Amino acid sequence: MARFAALLDELSSERDVVKASMFGMPGIKRRGGKAFCGLYGDDMIFKLQGEDHARALSLEGAHLFEPMAGRAMKAWVQVPPEHQAQYLDLGRTAEASLEA
Repeated sequence: MARFAALLDELSSERDVVKASMFGMPGIKRRGGKAFCGLYGDDMIFKLQGEDHARALSLEGAHLFEPMAGRAMKAWVQVPPEHQAQYLDLGRTAEASLEA
C-alpha cells in the first residue's frame, strides 16, 4: 500500500488525479474521469496502449491483468513490485493515454 500511496502523491502533485475504488481495490483516476492504474495485491496495474503496453508486458513477471480466471482485461498490464522504479513513468503514460 505504501507504493500505491507514493505513486498517488507523486501523480496528484503533477496532474488532476484522485484516489478511487476500481474492481474493489484502490485505484487512481483522472478527477471526474476514468481510472488508469490501481493496486492489485502487491502489484500495480496500468491501462496502456500500443508500444507502452508492449513495453510494460516485456517486464519480467508482468502479464495481462486477469481478475477472474479466463477473463483477461487486455488493455491492463499487471506489474510486480520488482519494477516499482518504473511505476511513476507507467502511471504518467497511462494517464496521458486517456486522451488518445
